[in-house]
Amino acid sequence: MASKVIPWYKRKHVSQVKTDYAYHHTKHVVKQQTERKSSSKSVSKVQAQATEAMAEPAYTIPAFRQRETEDTEEYQRVTTHVGKGLAVIQQELHRIRMATKAQVDSLTIQKEVKDMMKKKVESEEIPKMPDFLVALRPHTVWEKTPVKLFCTVEGNPRPIVKWYKGEAPIDPLSAPGKYKIESKYGVHSLIISRCVVSDTAEYSAVATNQHGTATSKATVTVKRPGGAAESCQLGLVPHLTEIHPSKLEVALLDRFPVSFGVEGSSIKLKCTMVVVPDLPNVPPLAQWYRDDKLLKASTLAEMSVGGGAASLTLPHLAKDDEGLYTLRIFTKDGTTEHSAYLFVLDAVPSAAGAPGAPMSVKVYDVNSDYVLVAWKPPNTVNEAPITGYFVDRREVGTDNWVQCNDAPVKVCKYPVHGLRVGHSYHFRVRAVNNAGISRPSRKSDKVMAIDAAESERLQGIDEGVPSAPGQVVATRNTKSSVFVQWEPPKHLKHLVGYYIDGRVAGSKEWFPCNHKPFKHNRFVVHGLIPGETYTFRVQAVNIFGLSEESQESSPIAVEPALATPSAPYGITMLSCDGSSMALAWKSPKHCGGSKVNAYYIDKRDADTLVWKEVNLSAVTERICTVDNLTEGTFYEFKVQAGNLAGVGLASAPSAPMKCEAWTMEEPGPAYDLSFSEVRGHSLVILWKAPVYIGASAVTGYFVDMAKKGSSEFVTLNEEAVNHRYLQVTGLVEGESYVFKVRAINANGVGKASQLSEPVCAKALPGTKEIVAGVDEETGDVFLSFEACEISETSKFLWSKNYKAIGDCPRVSMTKKGRTSRLTFNNPDKDDLGRYSVVVTDTDGVSASHSLTEDALNTMLELSYAIRHPIVPLKHGLNYEILEKGHVRFWLQAVKLSPSVSYRFIVNDKEVTSGEGQKISHDVATGVIQMTVDLFTRANEGTYTVQIHDGKAKNQSSLVLVGDVFRAALKEAEFQRKEHIRKQGPHFSEYLYFTVTEDCTVMLACKVANVKKETAFHWYKEDDEVVPETPPNVMSGACALPLPMFSRKDQGVFKAVLSDDRGKDTSVFDISGQVFDDIINAIAHIAGASASDLVMQCTPEGIRLQCYMNYYTEEMKTVWKHKESKIASSEKMRIGGTAEMAWMQICDPSDKEKGHYAIEISDGVTTHTRTFDLSGQAYTDAYEEYLRLKAAAFAEKNRGRVVGGLPDVVTIMEQKSLSLTCTVWGEPTPEVTWFKNEQEVSSTEHTKVTFDGGKFASLVINKVTPEDSGKYSINVRNKYGGEFVEITVSVYRHGEPIPEPKLGQPRMATPAAAPKSPAPPAKTPTPTPSKAPTPAQSMKSPTPASTPGSTPVPKSPTPTPKSPTPTPKSPTPPRSVKSPTPPRFMKSPTPPRK
Repeated sequence: MASKVIPWYKRKHVSQVKTDYAYHHTKHVVKQQTERKSSSKSVSKVQAQATEAMAEPAYTIPAFRQRETEDTEEYQRVTTHVGKGLAVIQQELHRIRMATKAQVDSLTIQKEVKDMMKKKVESEEIPKMPDFLVALRPHTVWEKTPVKLFCTVEGNPRPIVKWYKGEAPIDPLSAPGKYKIESKYGVHSLIISRCVVSDTAEYSAVATNQHGTATSKATVTVKRPGGAAESCQLGLVPHLTEIHPSKLEVALLDRFPVSFGVEGSSIKLKCTMVVVPDLPNVPPLAQWYRDDKLLKASTLAEMSVGGGAASLTLPHLAKDDEGLYTLRIFTKDGTTEHSAYLFVLDAVPSAAGAPGAPMSVKVYDVNSDYVLVAWKPPNTVNEAPITGYFVDRREVGTDNWVQCNDAPVKVCKYPVHGLRVGHSYHFRVRAVNNAGISRPSRKSDKVMAIDAAESERLQGIDEGVPSAPGQVVATRNTKSSVFVQWEPPKHLKHLVGYYIDGRVAGSKEWFPCNHKPFKHNRFVVHGLIPGETYTFRVQAVNIFGLSEESQESSPIAVEPALATPSAPYGITMLSCDGSSMALAWKSPKHCGGSKVNAYYIDKRDADTLVWKEVNLSAVTERICTVDNLTEGTFYEFKVQAGNLAGVGLASAPSAPMKCEAWTMEEPGPAYDLSFSEVRGHSLVILWKAPVYIGASAVTGYFVDMAKKGSSEFVTLNEEAVNHRYLQVTGLVEGESYVFKVRAINANGVGKASQLSEPVCAKALPGTKEIVAGVDEETGDVFLSFEACEISETSKFLWSKNYKAIGDCPRVSMTKKGRTSRLTFNNPDKDDLGRYSVVVTDTDGVSASHSLTEDALNTMLELSYAIRHPIVPLKHGLNYEILEKGHVRFWLQAVKLSPSVSYRFIVNDKEVTSGEGQKISHDVATGVIQMTVDLFTRANEGTYTVQIHDGKAKNQSSLVLVGDVFRAALKEAEFQRKEHIRKQGPHFSEYLYFTVTEDCTVMLACKVANVKKETAFHWYKEDDEVVPETPPNVMSGACALPLPMFSRKDQGVFKAVLSDDRGKDTSVFDISGQVFDDIINAIAHIAGASASDLVMQCTPEGIRLQCYMNYYTEEMKTVWKHKESKIASSEKMRIGGTAEMAWMQICDPSDKEKGHYAIEISDGVTTHTRTFDLSGQAYTDAYEEYLRLKAAAFAEKNRGRVVGGLPDVVTIMEQKSLSLTCTVWGEPTPEVTWFKNEQEVSSTEHTKVTFDGGKFASLVINKVTPEDSGKYSINVRNKYGGEFVEITVSVYRHGEPIPEPKLGQPRMATPAAAPKSPAPPAKTPTPTPSKAPTPAQSMKSPTPASTPGSTPVPKSPTPTPKSPTPTPKSPTPPRSVKSPTPPRFMKSPTPPRK
C-alpha cells in the first residue's frame, strides 16, 4: 500500500510534529486570497476547481422550520436545480480527484511554502544555521510501490541538502530511474520508485551551510504481500499481519502538553484519540520515544493503550527521564504522532545548598573483577561548585549500598574493583560540594562481573572540560517558550551535552532550564512568563565537569512567533431589508502574534459551489453589510482574518440565510457576546445592541444561562437591564456555561442572540485584581492593574461602567511592563463608578473595581497629605515633671530625618539651649525635647515647637497658664522637695495598711537611705506607741500591728524616721473613708473564712452563730429572716464576740420558724451563710430551750451561801469561835452544819442558830484542840443547795501559830452567841475568797431536772446519827454546788468548724 501525503485541506485533523529544537508553524494560504492578491496563477483552473471540490464537503440540504408556501416552492426549485447537476459534478470530481491527486498535493505544498517564504521577513544581516521546519516522517509501504520522503529546511544562507541511505550518500545516477531528488522553494524530496525489500533502511537528509549542519532521519520499511518472502525490520515498526492495528484510522484529540515534574514524584503523559473502527480486541499500535529512543515497558515506564487513550506513566521520576517524549501511532495512512518536552526539576536537597543528583549512570569495560562506572554531572546554577563524587554499589538481591571510594573522585568516571565473578551489581553516584552531599542518582542497569569480550569499552579521552559554547541567540517561539540556539564549543573533548540557564531581565538569580544534558545545540525553553524579558547562557558538559559559561544572549520578550490568524467563526445575521444583510462574526481564537486588522467576506448562493468576493478592501470591524442580494435567495458566507503575517484560513461556511426583509416589531438579536473578569464563581458578560431594533427603541435585555451540554436555560435577571453588561454570580468553579441574550422593546421580547462560546468558571493562574491607591510621590489618585500575562501587541482597555473611556480629560493612562495605571487628574464625585480593564491578545485577562465615595474621600485625604506634607506626630507638645523638679517639654514625630530642623518659642520668643534649659532631639525615636532646670512663676505662658523636615513641616503648641500652670508648678516644687528629702533617710513608700489572714491590721511603710543609727518611732495622737517587736529599718520595711481592730483604733498615726542626716515623717489618719476601707478589708477576709450558721440553745431562747477569723460590730453585717432584714430588738437580739457573730431569738414561737441568713459585705463582695430553722430542727431546738429555761430557774432559786465564811480559821485554845454566814434560797432553805462529815447538833459547847431564814451561825465556846477539824455547812431547798467547808485549827498558848493549809491565816476572836440575825461585831468573820465554779455536791445530790417541768429535790438531808458515808478521796472543794444541768451558766463555746 503506497503511503500518501495528506492534503493541506485535511491537515487540521492531523497533529503537527513539534520537536524540542525546531518549532514548526505552517501557514495556510487560501486559494481565493491568493487570486485576490496576485494575478499569476500556478495551478490551472481545472485543478483549482478540483481542489475546491476535494476541500468542500458534499452539499447538505438545510433543514428549515415552519416553512410557508412560498418558501416551499423556492426550496423545491433550488433542490431540483441542484439535483440535476449534482450527479454530473460528483462524477467529474471523482475523475479529477483520482487523476490529479499527487499533482495537487505537491503543488499545494510548494505553493504554501513559497507564499510562506515570501511573507517571512528575513534579516540578511543575521546568519542562521540550517533548521528543519518539517522533518522527515517514517513510511511503511508494500513492495513495488513508490514512496516519497520530503522535508522543509530553512537557513541563511540557503542550506544545501544531501540524502543518505544509512551512512551512504544517495546518487541518482548510480541507479537510473530508482531515485529522484527534487528541491523547490525550500521543500526537499526523495522519491524511491518501485520499492523492494532491500530498500528498507534509515534515510537521512543533511542540510549544510557555512554556519552549521542539521540532520533529519526517517525509516522506510518495505513489506511483501502475504508475508511469504523476506522481511526486514529495524525494530521501529511492527510486523504487519492480516489483521493488524496499523490498518485502523486514528485521530489524536487531547494531547499531553509540555510538562514539569520533580524528582521522586510521578507523572502521566496521555493522549486521547478517536479510532475507526473501534475494535476492543485490536487497540492501535502505539510506541513511546524519549529523545528519539524507543522506550520499553518496565517498572520505570508503564504504558497502556485502549479505551480511546494512550498513556505513559513514569512512577519514579529522575532527571534521566527528562527529554522530548513522542507518541507514535501507526495508522492506515502511515503514522500520526505528537511530541512534547518533559522537564524534571531537582528535588529538595538533603542539605541546604547541596548539589543536585548526578544522572545517566552507565557501566563500561565489564571484567571479572572490576568495571568502569561513568555518569553525567548535574547542573549547578546557584549552588557551590561540585568538589567530587561518591560511587556506591549494591549486589543484586540485597538492600545494602556500599561506598566504593573513600575520597570524592573529581571526574565523572571511576573504576570499581573488588567484584566477585558471576555476581550482578547495581551502581549509583552522589555529588559533593561544601554544603553537603546530593541525593543519590538513579541506579544503573544490572551488570554481571564477567570478562565479556564484546562488552562496551570506554575509550580514553582527552583531559579537561570542554571550552565554552559560542554565540547564544534566542528567538520568539510561543507565548510561554523561547527558542534558544548556540554555536558549539571549539574544543568538544567528548562532549556529553549542554546545560541552558536563564534569568529574568534585571534579576541576578539564574535558574536552570534543563536538568539533564541536552545533546543538540538548539533548545526550546518552556514555562516562561508571557510578556517577561529573559536572557540565556549555555554551558557544555563532559565527564570532567562543566565548561565556562557562554556569553549571555540578547534580552528577548516571551512572545509567540508571528503567524497568520486562525479562522473567524460564529457568522450570524443581524438584519435584512430584502436586498442586503448585516452580518457579524467572532474574532479568531488565535491572532497569530499580531493584531487582526483585516477581514474578507465571501458569499455564494446556496445552490452553487462558486464563492464570490464581497469586499475587495479589508473590513476592520467584525460587522459588515452585504449589498446587492436577491430577495428570496438563500446565501452562505465565510470570513477570513488577516494580520501582518498575511491572511489566515477561511471560516466554515455559515448556515444558509434567506434574504428576506425583516418586518417583525420586536428587536433583532444582540451580538458579539464576550466575557470579562472570569473568576471561580462569577463573570461579567457583555454584548452589543441589536442592529435591527423593531417598531420601537430597545428598552432592556434578558440574559439566559445554561450549563454546557444542557438545553435548560435559566433567565438570570427577573427585570430587564438597560445596560449591555451583567455580572453573573453563583457559578460552580470549574463548570462550563453558555449564554444568550434577548433584547426587549415596547412590542415584546426579540430573537435570542447566537449562543456564546462555552466559558469555564475558573480564574487564570496568577490573576490579580485592580488596586486603588495614591502615589506616594505626587499624591495622584490612581487605579492600577498588573496583568498575569501579556503579549507584544497587548493593550490595556479601560472602561467606566463598561463604556470605553478613550481620550478623556478626567483621566490619563500609562503602561509600564505588565502594569497599567489609570490616574484621575482631578478626582471628584463624577468619577465614582465601576472601572474595568481588559488586556487584548491574551486569554481573557481582565478585572474590575468599584470606586465608592468613602474610598475616594479616604484617598483624597491621603492625596492632600502627600501634596501638602506635614511631619506626622505621634504625640503633640506635652510636659512632664522630672525628679529634682525639672520640667521636660517634649513631642514625638512618627519619623525624623537627620536633616530635621526645629525651634522652641516661649511667649513669642525663641529660646535656645543654654544655662537653665537644654534642647535636644533623637532621630531614632522622633523625640524633640526641652528641659527647664528651675521651673518658677516666670515660666507661665505658651510653648510652641516648629519643625521643618525636608518639604514637610509642622508645629505643636502647649498653653500652660492658670490652674494648669499652678498644678505643674506645685508638682515641680514638690519634686524638688522630694529630691532634697531623699538625700537623708526617707520613706520610699508612705504609710499604708494591709490586713493579714487572721484579720490583723498592719500599718506598713518602706524606708530607704537608712543606716544602723537611723531611729524609727511610732505615734498615735502624738503619743508614742512601742510595738512588741522593735522596727528594723535595715530590712527596708516597718510595720505596726493593730490586732482586734475596731473603732477604738481610730486616730492619727505617725511614723518618724531620723538620723544625723535628716528626718522624714509619714502620717496616716484612720478615720472616715480610710476606716471604712480597713473594715471592708477585714470583712473581705473574715467573710471568706465564715463558717456555716450553727444553732445554740440558751435559757433565753435560740441562738444562731457564725464563726469567722475576726468579728467586730463595725463590719457591715445583715441578718435576714425569710429575706427580710432583722433589726436588733428585745425579741431578736444581735451581737457578737471577736470570734463570732450571733443572733438570738428570745422566747421563740412558731412565728420565728423559717430560713435565716447572715450577709457579710466588704463593699464589693457579699458573703452569705444560711440556716433553715423549721421542721424537726425547730422542734428539737424549742424542746432544748424549755429544758434550759427550767434549769436556769432552778439554779436561780436554789439554796446557797451568799457570803461570810472563811476558808481557814486558826484560833488559840480557850477562845470562842463564831462561824456566821448569810444564806439565800426561794423557798427558805434548810441549814445543816457538819464537823468531819458528822452533823453538828446545838449544845452548850457548840451552839447552832438560823435567824430569819437568812443568817446561819455556829459558835464554839472555849475551843480546845479537839475542836480542830473540817467544818461544813449544807444549805438547800427543793431546787438544790450548796455545800461549803471551813478548816479550823486550834493551837495552845505559847506554841507558834501553825501555817494554814487553806487560805490565809485569820485570828478568831471569842464572842458571845449572837442575839440578832447579824453576826457579832467582835467575832472575826473572814472575807471569803471568790467562790470557784460550783461542782456537783457529794452530800446532797440533786437529780437533773426534766425539761418542761420544775425540778423538785427529794434527796434526804443527812442527820448527825446517820451521816452519808464519805468515800476515801481527797478533801472535796470548799464550796460544792448542788448538781445542776450542765448547760446552765453562760453558753459554752462549741468547737469551731
